[in-house]
Amino acid sequence: MKKPVYYDVSLLTEHDIYLFKEGNHFELYNKLGCHRMTVAGKEGALFAVWAPNAEYVSVVGDFNNWDQGAHPLQQRDDFSGIWEGFIPGAQKGFTYKYHIGGPNGFQADKGDPFAFLWEVSPKSASVVWDLEYTWGDQEWMTHRNEKNALDAPMSIYEVHLGSWKRVPEEGWRSLSYLEMAETLPAYVKEMGFTHVEFMPVMEHPFFGSWGYQVLGYFAPSSRYGTPGDFMYLVDRLHQAGVGVILDWVPSHFPTDGHGLSLFDGTNLYEHSDAREGFHPDWNCYIFNLGRYEVRAFLISSAHYWLDKYHIDGLRVDAVASMLYRNYSREDGDWIPNKYGGKENLEAIDFLRKLNESVYEAFPDTQTMAEESTDWPMVSRPAYLGGLGFGLKWNMGWMHDTLDYIAHDPVYRKYHHNALTFSIWYAFFENFVLPLSHDEVVYGKGSLIGKMPGDMWQQFAGLRLLYAYMYAHPGKKLLFMGAEIGQRSEWAHDGQLEWNLLKHPLHNGVNQFLKDLNRLLIAEKSLHECDFSNTGFEWIDFHDAESSVIVFMRRGEDENDVVVAAMNFTPIVRYNYCIGVPFGGDWMEILNSDAAEYGGSGVGNAGQVRALDPEGTKESYTLNLTLPPLGAVYFKPLHNKK
Repeated sequence: MKKPVYYDVSLLTEHDIYLFKEGNHFELYNKLGCHRMTVAGKEGALFAVWAPNAEYVSVVGDFNNWDQGAHPLQQRDDFSGIWEGFIPGAQKGFTYKYHIGGPNGFQADKGDPFAFLWEVSPKSASVVWDLEYTWGDQEWMTHRNEKNALDAPMSIYEVHLGSWKRVPEEGWRSLSYLEMAETLPAYVKEMGFTHVEFMPVMEHPFFGSWGYQVLGYFAPSSRYGTPGDFMYLVDRLHQAGVGVILDWVPSHFPTDGHGLSLFDGTNLYEHSDAREGFHPDWNCYIFNLGRYEVRAFLISSAHYWLDKYHIDGLRVDAVASMLYRNYSREDGDWIPNKYGGKENLEAIDFLRKLNESVYEAFPDTQTMAEESTDWPMVSRPAYLGGLGFGLKWNMGWMHDTLDYIAHDPVYRKYHHNALTFSIWYAFFENFVLPLSHDEVVYGKGSLIGKMPGDMWQQFAGLRLLYAYMYAHPGKKLLFMGAEIGQRSEWAHDGQLEWNLLKHPLHNGVNQFLKDLNRLLIAEKSLHECDFSNTGFEWIDFHDAESSVIVFMRRGEDENDVVVAAMNFTPIVRYNYCIGVPFGGDWMEILNSDAAEYGGSGVGNAGQVRALDPEGTKESYTLNLTLPPLGAVYFKPLHNKK
């Protein structure tokens, strides 16, 4: 056998190793994995992989006919656990894996945990690639601190890349990143959404997992194109003035043999005890967040997307499953922490470190937690005892609201508290109001399918739901299809029912959401103080008998106000008196029952004059007509006391 030639080249310094071993190296994507370069006049690639318990590591691939002995890597030292080596001829586009020999006769070919690109599943090799791209989003990047700020308007359009649109002429295949770049930015801009949130784009072996079983934490899915193609999609969205948020999954990973599990023949990334290391709901491994190198791996992944792909925010999936050692486990099937409690202390420390590092390195981005329990201070700084997220999904609001809206209007008066309770805790966290993909799958039906009544009432109820959501404190998130009133439950192997827009009622919902997004941006009172009780005031929350609520939103300027009145019954409410702080004329700036949206056209002729008070706590009175299953927003024309 020909003796291998070793090249004295490395991207790792001793300081890199030190930071990696203590869990504080957050740019490992620049050091580990596969990096194309020229050494001694030879083009090739430098490989570096962490496999501390391996006895032998080589790189196998197209360039050596998958010969396990052709290109062995060298151990860097006796303590880092890193194997590395330069391989001439490893050109861009070649596939490769690490052949690892470990303890007790372990033999496996593993994909590269830091690969920039993988083969299209079900193939499982990593691909030699680079991240060369010329960005054109300088304007967005310069000013995105304003777009991503907590006092900025934020309406998020959640998208599953594989099922937004498909190509019927080619076997109903999904759109590529490049094809999405030609259609999605213009559509989102026309709709008025401020941000897109992609369900996980990171490489995953099973399409039906929707991306939530990640293997390639540094690679956009090759199903839709290359890293440069995905960069182009992000670039085009930014050029259209749309921010980009990615779902990110640091809680668990799949069991596929070519992935992270038993990577060097030992439980390297996962816990060794199934009571800590295996998730019973999702049949997957749980990251060992007590291991510093694993923390550095995951936080490097978070930084990678914000750095190399100009991503504006990360929505961290399944945070509750990380925080509790007994999450979805029976007694005896979990191990308490060192104090005997159910809290996962290592995960808490990891999440705080994650958020501190992200906001230090990328202060103009946001992190948001999908956290479904009452864990305190999720979106409060770590130095105050919080987890350090910028935002948290408001799962309580979502459940209460959808439960309320599903009741027949005649019974809603008995459930009025479900509509009003959320304000009692609305300012404990920086909340996002999510009507996400989780609410339209697994037999839950579509949003419009949750509405009682005939077709007219269902569409009126859907518009009313959106009007309530947009007036309520908090940022907004809608899953694709919500904007067209899709009747079918979402299916990842299909596409949205775009043909519905030909029908007036569906088109009316679409137009209504455009106007809601326009108002959200235009009216500071609807977004500036989302996270402060100074931005909200009840006018009437007691009228359970009529199923009516009325409240006021304020901006930072107390004279900047919008009043929202909502009638959750199909009965027109005439001469409905409410108190307001200003006299003069008030403009009806939104009416969900307008004929252009498919409504009955009941309203206030566009304007109402505030009269002298009649038994209200406010200085002036508005005498309103509340449309059936409708919402009306009003704004004072002159802010006159």
